[in-house]
Amino acid sequence: MLWLMRFSGFFSAAMLLILLSPSLQSFHPAEAIRSSHLDAVLRLPLQTSPLSFRRAAPFRNADKCASNRTSIPENTSVCDPSLVHVAITLDVEYLRGSIAAVHSILQHSQCPENIFFHFLVSETSLQSLVKSTFPQLNFKVYYFDPEIVRNLISTSVRQALEQPLNYARNYLADLLESCVGRVIYLDSDLVVVDDIAKLWSTSLGSRTIGAPEYCHANFTKYFTAGFWSDARFAGAFMGRRPCYFNTGVMVIDLVRWRKHGYSRRIERWMEIQKSDRIYELGSLPPFLLVFAGHVWPIEHRWNQHGLGGDNVKGSCRDLHAGPVSLLHWSGSGKPWLRLDSRRPCPLDALWAPYDLYGHSQ
Repeated sequence: MLWLMRFSGFFSAAMLLILLSPSLQSFHPAEAIRSSHLDAVLRLPLQTSPLSFRRAAPFRNADKCASNRTSIPENTSVCDPSLVHVAITLDVEYLRGSIAAVHSILQHSQCPENIFFHFLVSETSLQSLVKSTFPQLNFKVYYFDPEIVRNLISTSVRQALEQPLNYARNYLADLLESCVGRVIYLDSDLVVVDDIAKLWSTSLGSRTIGAPEYCHANFTKYFTAGFWSDARFAGAFMGRRPCYFNTGVMVIDLVRWRKHGYSRRIERWMEIQKSDRIYELGSLPPFLLVFAGHVWPIEHRWNQHGLGGDNVKGSCRDLHAGPVSLLHWSGSGKPWLRLDSRRPCPLDALWAPYDLYGHSQ
């Protein structure tokens, strides 16, 4: 009973935050997910296939959008300059999260028909599932060959961090068409509760990537003692003020990335890791080595991260202070698993309305 009271209190506070925050009211009220859907999505799925999703409701552009199509034509060009480009990985284990992320973006966008999704996959059987769930969606699937990085990946603190698809973001500049000059990369364990066009329009100044930075974090912990004691490695940060940033939400200038060959620079640090063991955390440290101190800082509202419990099983987190545009369940605890086990954290209720898992009703 005490747990239920706490859950009710946290849930009410979190929902009140969303209702009161101006940044979360950019979508049309008629297009918002109604709270009456919450009870249904909180229930355990009944004998559903792991690849069974309900069809999303139709979406359409507001009158002010550059394009107001009634449907997405099959020949829509990825090079259309009016498009907002979003890249997300798709795999069976995190598919439920990816579908929810896409759903949340569409629900809160003023111009959902102007969003082009680039799905990175290592298995080609998921395209038809995306199409059946989002019949109007403007998207393309890109195959990422796991062999590209298999011999570069080192063991990590969690086996999930060793999956080759985690490294696909390193190669977005190669995978996506050359006419795509900018992309928003998003992890699969998040929901967007604001209009993603605001993130898309963020200036990057002279930087290649933009992300929320956390300069108060202990940056030294992301690398081994051996790294910091060796001037060959620690000297990589000389002349810059490196800060931690989470690679699950990034705006990337692909033109600059291609020009400076950043994919190869990241690979080089992965090669060093294989022989010298300079970090423990999978795909994050190579990004820090290449970009930390050279990141364009984006408002923290765009990555309320750590909601997965910071790798501590059963650990629940609260929101950071300030407005919220994106909720990110980074860490080992995922909201869909906790909801299914009937042991959710309070903030998991904010992910649930975007969940499309289960048979049509």
